Amino acid sequence: MFISVSPVLHCRLMLLHLSCITKGEKPFRHDPHWSSCRETNQELLQTNMHDFTSYPVLFQTFLQGMNCRSPPVLINQSNVSNDTFLLLAIKSTPRNFEQRQAVRETWGREGVYPGGLRVRLVFLLGSSPLEDPDLSPLLSFEAKHYGDLLQWDFRESLLNLTLKMNMLLQWARKSCPHASFIFSGDDDVFVNTPALLRYLESLEASKASQLYVGHVISSANPLRDPKSKYFIPLSFYDGPYPAYAGGGGFLISGALLQPLYSVSRMVPFFPIDDVYIAMCFKALGVTPEAHAGFQTFDVKEQDRENLCVHKDLLLIHRRSPQQMKKLWTGIHSPFLTC
Repeated sequence: MFISVSPVLHCRLMLLHLSCITKGEKPFRHDPHWSSCRETNQELLQTNMHDFTSYPVLFQTFLQGMNCRSPPVLINQSNVSNDTFLLLAIKSTPRNFEQRQAVRETWGREGVYPGGLRVRLVFLLGSSPLEDPDLSPLLSFEAKHYGDLLQWDFRESLLNLTLKMNMLLQWARKSCPHASFIFSGDDDVFVNTPALLRYLESLEASKASQLYVGHVISSANPLRDPKSKYFIPLSFYDGPYPAYAGGGGFLISGALLQPLYSVSRMVPFFPIDDVYIAMCFKALGVTPEAHAGFQTFDVKEQDRENLCVHKDLLLIHRRSPQQMKKLWTGIHSPFLTC
């Protein structure tokens, strides 16, 4: 059932977590003092990673907090949705208001679509990096006005996207437990929502209940260059990655939400969020399915302005707020002939 990797830190942590669960103990810390949780990981790191201090600071920070899974909630949307067909869960950052607004005005519009399909939108945020201005008052106003922000008190960083994904699972199982499908994506992707809904409606029940679909990346290996933002030390993880759907955007079945959350409690955090979620799916025996409509790495250069090409796609990565609005207007124009 579980992933087989070489006996490096990530594998040893998984065995430790399974041992804790067998004994009826909690493998992860739910310390009310969030800031002190990282300090408790130092002994484990020093014991298992002799070269810990040689890693980039960002990776050290990730390792110190990889067992800490209960950051304080800063902004919540606790109203429970019982009739959501598609939950759009979009990773954003405090500073990206323009991107969020473009999503709201285009492909992320909440409401009931043709066929009575209800779509709900939430944005997932951490707290601003120390070097950024404090945007808390603006975020509070935005949250009250739109009712679609979720924010937790952990610093935004590339390596904290896994924690953000984990918080989505925790939130969705309580506040949107009956969603038929969940789309996880970035705030700089363009989604053809009507086409996405038509695709989901066309699925047979057996496929819909096990859905994990997107742009699939197979046979990828960890990058060992410390200068790379996706650097993974050999002493942390050895071997290839499981096949995974690119994090720009992918779809999963709502029926997998609870099993995915349960297995995520046994799989140690991994610093690349789309690889981590693939590890969890692999533990469930679910493999990602490739769909040509997910263009995570964009379309051909000559097709970037071709509305007819975009009309048949489900996702394109990446687009600016202005490009999103132009695309949305263009592909829904009654004068578009393809």
